[in-house]
Amino acid sequence: MDPRLKTIVKNLDSWKLGLDDSFQFHCTACGKCCINREDILLTSRDLYNASKALNLAPTEFVNTYCECYIGQDSRIPIVRLKSRGSIKRCPLLKDHKCSIHSAKPAVCALYPLGRAMSFEKGSYNHAGVASGEILYFISPFNCGDKSETHTVREWLTDFNLPVEDRYFLSWHAFISEVCLFIRKIEGKVSDKLLDTIWTTIYQLIYLCYDTGEDFMSQFERNKTALLEIIQKSEQELGDVT
Repeated sequence: MDPRLKTIVKNLDSWKLGLDDSFQFHCTACGKCCINREDILLTSRDLYNASKALNLAPTEFVNTYCECYIGQDSRIPIVRLKSRGSIKRCPLLKDHKCSIHSAKPAVCALYPLGRAMSFEKGSYNHAGVASGEILYFISPFNCGDKSETHTVREWLTDFNLPVEDRYFLSWHAFISEVCLFIRKIEGKVSDKLLDTIWTTIYQLIYLCYDTGEDFMSQFERNKTALLEIIQKSEQELGDVT
């Protein structure tokens, strides 16, 4: 697990905030939160929004600004912004400012807040039905100042992030299903077949989007298609899983 994520998990209880809890932070537009970063992981919605803002197809955006790898723990394809230079700056940082500010990834819009999902065992299934709790937290930051006070709810509203984020919940439930599937079959199928499965997952999760069409309808379509492939594969593999 990434060291930053380990720190968050370790301190989540003490860092956790409710929607109407307050925190002190004022962005001074110094750009420090956009350097020394190799942990800006993109969801399908992040990728769609950023691609649309730059008038690029998702594939073009990934090829230009991102790198893809298989997660050490998740074992599924991960897309992250590829840092540049010795200061490891975000490739979208221009003159100390985000070049896609209105469409920046949710993890950036939330900063200095973070959020995570808490699921009860068995709370999601192949139909994409899930019930869980979105947890918000604030971790130590080394930029800006503390001259402003905000509530979590106000911060979300200011950045057009829904308090009841149906996508965020569905995304994590979906990704959890895909992770479970890969963990079942990895090491039990041929490398060639596993590569084919990874490629299919990568394309359906991140790339099969038209930025001229509604995002959520495409996400639900791709999610359904991939979960159907998983179900069919599990049936065909039989004893392998």
